[in-house]
Amino acid sequence: MILPAIAAVAQVHGINKADMDPSVAPGQDFFEYAGGGWMKANPLKPEYSSYGVFNDLAENNRKQLRSLIEDLQKTQQQPGSNGQKVIDLYDMAMDSVRLNKEGAAPLQHDLAIVKALKRNDLTREIARQHLCMGNPFFGIGVQGDLMNSDMNVLYMDAGGMSMPDRDYYLNTDAKSKKIQQLFRDYIVKLFTLAGYSKADAQAASKTVYNMEYQFAKAMMSRAEARDYTKQYNIYTVEQLQKEYPAVNWTEYFTLMGIPATKQVILAQPKVMAVAQNFMKTLTDKQLRYYLAYNIISGASSELSDAFRDANFDFYGRTLSGQKEQKPRWKRALGYPNGMLGEVLGQLYVAKYFPSESKTKMLKLIENLRKSLATHIANLTWMSDSTKINALVKLNSYMVKVGYPDKWRDYSKLSIDPKLSLYENVKNVTAFNTRYNLDKMDKPVDKTEWGMTPQTVNAYYNPLNNEIVFPAAILQPPFFDPKADDATNYGAIGVVIGHEMTHGFDDQGRMFDANGNMKGWWTEQDSKRFNALAEKLAAQFDKIVVVNGEHANGHLTLGENIADQGGLRVSYDAFKNTQEYQQGKPVDGFTPTQRFYLSYGRIWAENMTDEAMYQQTKSDPHSIGRNRVNATLRNIDTFYNAFNIKSGDKMWLDPADRVVIW
Repeated sequence: MILPAIAAVAQVHGINKADMDPSVAPGQDFFEYAGGGWMKANPLKPEYSSYGVFNDLAENNRKQLRSLIEDLQKTQQQPGSNGQKVIDLYDMAMDSVRLNKEGAAPLQHDLAIVKALKRNDLTREIARQHLCMGNPFFGIGVQGDLMNSDMNVLYMDAGGMSMPDRDYYLNTDAKSKKIQQLFRDYIVKLFTLAGYSKADAQAASKTVYNMEYQFAKAMMSRAEARDYTKQYNIYTVEQLQKEYPAVNWTEYFTLMGIPATKQVILAQPKVMAVAQNFMKTLTDKQLRYYLAYNIISGASSELSDAFRDANFDFYGRTLSGQKEQKPRWKRALGYPNGMLGEVLGQLYVAKYFPSESKTKMLKLIENLRKSLATHIANLTWMSDSTKINALVKLNSYMVKVGYPDKWRDYSKLSIDPKLSLYENVKNVTAFNTRYNLDKMDKPVDKTEWGMTPQTVNAYYNPLNNEIVFPAAILQPPFFDPKADDATNYGAIGVVIGHEMTHGFDDQGRMFDANGNMKGWWTEQDSKRFNALAEKLAAQFDKIVVVNGEHANGHLTLGENIADQGGLRVSYDAFKNTQEYQQGKPVDGFTPTQRFYLSYGRIWAENMTDEAMYQQTKSDPHSIGRNRVNATLRNIDTFYNAFNIKSGDKMWLDPADRVVIW
């Protein structure tokens, strides 16, 4: 009985025809044709608002990480060891009896400080919260200087919104008004659970909502904020003190452990002006309400089920269309995974990441690099001088695959099970905040990773001019060493090409080979690029995503450019393989068809209407359907592969197709 069961669920290496929906013609809806079978077999579970391949792999990763934690639990861990920290943090999050018994008690010390606050204490309280609780009024962080990427500098962003995007506050249609009221109700619920009177809870809700509404009004749109030059505003401490005097900046930076600060880069001065006005004009009671809200809302996941249920009811059910919360073990796993990520990452790669995957991946990356170099050299719209700079940048890419060469040190972090989960999360947050702020005015460590190895994702970092592929994405259906080349080039190959192309999208192109925001384009080439980019943005602007809401072609421009570039570059790299040149069909599909089927398969996903709306408003990535159908309509070889003709829904007149890279 065991052997047949194993055979029945054996991994299909390459294209699985069961994932397709042959009842849909490829020329009508390629997204459904390539992935419709998988979507039907994987309907939305109540704990999800969207479910696609990334979620599928993440689910498997959670099971693997849970197994790693259970292995740690089998032996006595030494106090202060990484194993002890992981287990205790996980166990505290799992202990619903203790959490429900504690209720709002863990908050009371911090709330008592806020309730006794005097205006002269404002700077001290802001710093106290910024260290480990939240970011009232503004927030700070350290990263590489956009103009000198070898050195770390301090950045400041102003204002805060609890909802996903400013339009949730500013829209006036009936649905938006309902969401706005439900958010006010949520604030009332939080304050009531925290022990405030009904009158205080309602007054707090009115204060907080009005403040966030004003922040939203002053904030740049997400599409506008893609222009880094608008967010690069250098302020000396003296200028900060003059323009925003409600904060004692010298005291603030001293309390944050960075007393030598001489300047900051302020992302949104207009929003900071609103924050400054609130600091001056709010009554003492309103000020205390706002500061208390930042504590309570930030802690809602670390408290009793009543707090967690209120949080889920608004953010999960209302904003995302999610029906049920994830099981407690998945939520509990998020604490060590998110806060001690490289500890679990080290265990994860040792057990689940084969070394041959890294070897083959590095070879694929070099094949893609050569292909993109050829594309750049053959561009008809770019001058030779800019091409030379582009090729220098491409050849300077730093490549990271699998996991870091050195792991982060957590030895100075303490996890104490005698304290509440809330207090321990504060301690970890403070540890991570200090870790970040300690980098200020120091050289950038370019060996660091921005994702853990167990993250199902990849990224391009313009400041390091690097492409990074964590171990977790290097598994089927993205990458399978046993699959045919068409499958791998259509999936992980496109991902590689996608990340490479990010170095030349509307944001990445602003940075040179050294990762500095420095012009390396001729004026004429920039105009030509922008004209093509605008044409691509206009294509997506026309698409209706859900309930009359159109896609945002400028918000998603960088990702859409990268998708298109990734497809074209990976396909041309695939053409150099023996498999492509032999041209033998497999399961009735040519190598080119299998390449595009593999691409369509990785974006298969089911989503609630609420999740589609939220992603369209707040995420620079297009929904999966558009990443497939809208992008492929610009690719000539896709038309040839599936004999798509004028009159088909997937057809786009050749004159309207956009080719950038």
